[in-house]
Amino acid sequence: MRQIRYLSVALIAALLACGCASTPPKHFLTEQVKPLPIMAAKYSSTPITIDGKLDEPVWKTARVYTMNLSKDKVGEGKDLQEAGEVRLAWDENYFYVGVKFYDSDIVAEGKQDQLHHYRMGDLCELFLKPNDHPWYWELYVTPMGKKTSFWFPTRGRLGLPSCFEYTCGLKVAAQVTGTLNNWRDKDCYWTGEMAMPIKDLTDEGAKFGPRIDWRILVARYNYSVSLTTTGPELSATPQLSVSNYHVLEEYAKLCLEK
Repeated sequence: MRQIRYLSVALIAALLACGCASTPPKHFLTEQVKPLPIMAAKYSSTPITIDGKLDEPVWKTARVYTMNLSKDKVGEGKDLQEAGEVRLAWDENYFYVGVKFYDSDIVAEGKQDQLHHYRMGDLCELFLKPNDHPWYWELYVTPMGKKTSFWFPTRGRLGLPSCFEYTCGLKVAAQVTGTLNNWRDKDCYWTGEMAMPIKDLTDEGAKFGPRIDWRILVARYNYSVSLTTTGPELSATPQLSVSNYHVLEEYAKLCLEK
């Protein structure tokens, strides 16, 4: 009897060790439930002048987020060839993005607003999404200071003409340190600013504020004669698993600091 009792205890211990209890194994939880990255926006007590210069006080104290290749590209042994920095800010009226993209060959061939500028040269893309709603925005600023605004009711309507016809009060500006659209010389970097009205972000019923759950991605298209890529180098913050800017589940959680 004593031997049977010992065997029973050993069997139960083995089952628990194998994860047969109601609580999943620790490694399973680690792999399946990963905390979202967080990107913080600094509160600005004064409105930001959208001129592309990044010279307001808030930009000097805002956190700096760096651009990254997607994880699958890194897994292939590739390195980011031209770096970039992103800063976020906000006030009661606007959500702001400021970028500084190092770029040896600054190119922007789209000369009008509301174009598919990712086909026409270097680009910063801002994606914003309320967590409790399916819709999201895709907003552009180019080194030429041109803009585009897309609004998608859901990811399932991606690419429809109605999404392309969306208009809002987005304001953008850019500054180039170098010569635009001249591949024969070497440029340094370009900076851009975006100001998205909060009233446009809340127009469909979503709320926006310090304790409201939103998601964000800032992405880049970088064309350059000096790159070893075929076509543009794609980078983003936060880092994505693949080079697909519509993987909404991997966007960072937006934190509005005040």
